[in-house]
Amino acid sequence: MRKHRQKAPWRNDDLVRAQKQRYRRAERKWRKSKLQVHYGIYKAELYAYNQILCRTRERYFSEIIGSCSSNSRILFTTVNRLTNPPTQLPIELVCTPKCNEFAVFFNDKVQGIKKAINSTTHITIERPPTHSKLTHFVPVTDQTVQETITRLSSSTCCLDVLPTRFLKSVLNSVMPSITQIVNMSLQSGIFPEAFKTVVIKPLLKKSGLDPTVLNNYRPISNLPFLGKVLEKVVYQQLTDFLLLNNSFDVFQSGFRPHHSTETALIKVTNDIRLNTDDGKVSVLILLDLSAAFDTVDHGILLHRLQDWVGISGSALSWIKSYLEDRKYFVEIGSCVSDYMALTCGVPQGSILGPLLFNLYMLPLGQLIRSNNISYHNYADDTQIYVSLTTGEYGPVDSLSHCLQQISAWMQNNFLQLNSNKTQVIIFGPQKQRESVSSYLHSLSLKPSNQVRNLGVIMDSDLNFNSHIKSVTSAAFYHLKNIAKIKSIVSKPDLEILIHAFVSSRLDYCDGLLTGLSKRAVKQLQYIQNAAARVLTRTRKYDHISPVLRSLHWLPVPQRIDFKAALLVYKSLHGRAPKYISDMLVPYEPSRTLRTSGTGLLLIPRVRTKQGESAFQYSAAKIWNSLPEVVRQASSVFMFKSRLKTFLFSCVYD
Repeated sequence: MRKHRQKAPWRNDDLVRAQKQRYRRAERKWRKSKLQVHYGIYKAELYAYNQILCRTRERYFSEIIGSCSSNSRILFTTVNRLTNPPTQLPIELVCTPKCNEFAVFFNDKVQGIKKAINSTTHITIERPPTHSKLTHFVPVTDQTVQETITRLSSSTCCLDVLPTRFLKSVLNSVMPSITQIVNMSLQSGIFPEAFKTVVIKPLLKKSGLDPTVLNNYRPISNLPFLGKVLEKVVYQQLTDFLLLNNSFDVFQSGFRPHHSTETALIKVTNDIRLNTDDGKVSVLILLDLSAAFDTVDHGILLHRLQDWVGISGSALSWIKSYLEDRKYFVEIGSCVSDYMALTCGVPQGSILGPLLFNLYMLPLGQLIRSNNISYHNYADDTQIYVSLTTGEYGPVDSLSHCLQQISAWMQNNFLQLNSNKTQVIIFGPQKQRESVSSYLHSLSLKPSNQVRNLGVIMDSDLNFNSHIKSVTSAAFYHLKNIAKIKSIVSKPDLEILIHAFVSSRLDYCDGLLTGLSKRAVKQLQYIQNAAARVLTRTRKYDHISPVLRSLHWLPVPQRIDFKAALLVYKSLHGRAPKYISDMLVPYEPSRTLRTSGTGLLLIPRVRTKQGESAFQYSAAKIWNSLPEVVRQASSVFMFKSRLKTFLFSCVYD
């Protein structure tokens, strides 16, 4: 039996269907009469039909792109559906037995990791004193709940009684009931049982992998929307308490306001560049954990919240209730598995999960500091590093000893350090790197010439050539796909897609590229030029500067300067991590000068190109080059506007 293809949604539009009837009627009349006049009418109606169809199709995708402009995942799915044939799960996977098989597989994977952990050495870490206590969560108002719901993504779980978009549209009618549910939970210290079920959908890790192998899938969790609302309310109160008491690890950048992978990498790279400028060698070790969020022990986490953070009473009872008695099932198509119990871990895809994991990892920072080792964390990604002078190997020994202690602490806390994926890299002069590399090999540490760190490829020379090539390749792939559909989307929507898939890649961690020459970032500029040509349909050999100017796009070198200056402004106004603010020292002349009180920064003395590329040097230099009217802007919005105007005029005027 032949399976008919489903009609494209825009073909079901009333205007399209009406015009189709008119042109088909005209076609039948012409075929019957064979008159030229009827043929002309038929062609006119067919042309009108194609015009209406194109406009309707454009409007259809415009609505999708407009509603998902901040959700790159849905935008990617939309573009991928238009440019590539749809990939479907093998039909043999869409059945209840396979769902059960996936459910057992995901559970056995976590339990296998926990059983493989053999803790023989106990690491004791002295906990810091806690001065304040969080004994209960405060009831909230309708306005707070409404703001929370409005800001949350409109994703819907199959367990939701109402689709999230519909719930938001009738929010005023159901607001008192939702607020009552939230406040009853906060006051009773009990997380509702109905919100504890997780729906897991298997997702193939890469498109080229064998879809019949279970290990090639990762579990994607989906939680009830109202449960996320309740989590967000608790998250906000818990975060306020932690900030008030300075409970966060200063060098933990994961899932924290004003922190990001970029600020974490800027800190680490800045330290390494300045060490190289001093003639030192730096050794960086990147640690990898296996399913870290899934193996968190609930008992240890609750004790840590009580002893290290100061949470007790009904607040601690609420978190205990939130963690315990959870269950999940696997859904593939319309088939579902049996329920499986979740006995450990913080809920994946949740709002509270990453925050609770950060608190679970609090002792790790203190352990590393006790060994006089520099470090930085981003959730479960930990990097430790030291610097050493020629012929000095004591810091490397300390690093190796610290690594052993970290491994033991991880085992004490039911976390598995994946030694096969642990990466080591050496920075500094070539000759010194070779001698340090030999010593590292004697300690069973095998350094590489380049590593991937939080999505950025770092090489031993810190020229980021490999990273730039990787960005170029990925950006051109997406630009090619966007170019395929430029005829069926409007120019504003095309620009949204380009910013989502191309500009975002140019801007990701470009703060690390400060101090690099224009030649070094030339490949990135080629990407931007190509994107501008696709958007404006400019010919290949036409001059690109007028096109970029008409689009109000800053060239890549100026985008890098823009990012650095913006981070400096945020740091000076308390909207950036403390470790970034500590790099920036206000300039205070020894005697009263005209530059006194103008907001200039002290530019550190450096000797090499590596020192000039350090954020601490290059950002201060960029900041001091800005006009005072830009530096003295009263808000972030005003600063960004004035900064772009200034950089724009420097390039194009």
